[in-house]
Amino acid sequence: MEKIASFTIDHIKLQPGVYVSRKDQIGAETITTFDLRMTSPNEEPVMNTAEMHTIEHLAATYLRNHPQYKEKTVYFGPMGCRTGFYLLLAGDLSSADIVPLMVEMFEFIRDFKDEVPGASAKDCGNYLDMNLPMANWLAKKYLNNVLYDIKEDRLVYPE
Repeated sequence: MEKIASFTIDHIKLQPGVYVSRKDQIGAETITTFDLRMTSPNEEPVMNTAEMHTIEHLAATYLRNHPQYKEKTVYFGPMGCRTGFYLLLAGDLSSADIVPLMVEMFEFIRDFKDEVPGASAKDCGNYLDMNLPMANWLAKKYLNNVLYDIKEDRLVYPE
């Protein structure tokens, strides 16, 4: 069996950043999958499910209400390894194209203080597994350590 693309990335060299993971053609449309890597794989502790779940709810809500990206948002969700998130957008896009959107989104998450959207038994299958203060903290860390100071080498997967 062939290795899937995400398992061919050298996770020893991979650092937090915004990367194009893959591009797929669906009919005439290109879907770009982004790797929003928030922690250094196999070096830093992984994120706990409660804060990841909170980030997922806030980011998905933000993206699906964004005036420019709501129609382009296909999916936002956590990586199984708990080191980041995948964002799928319609369009042939580069990492540089979405850095401003990621800054806005993570500022929204950093500053969010209300009830987490969809965090109720009626709306979510695991609504008690939420941690807003940690989600705020992780968003701030990602903004300060990655997004506010992103360099060209953070936009391309390491060889």
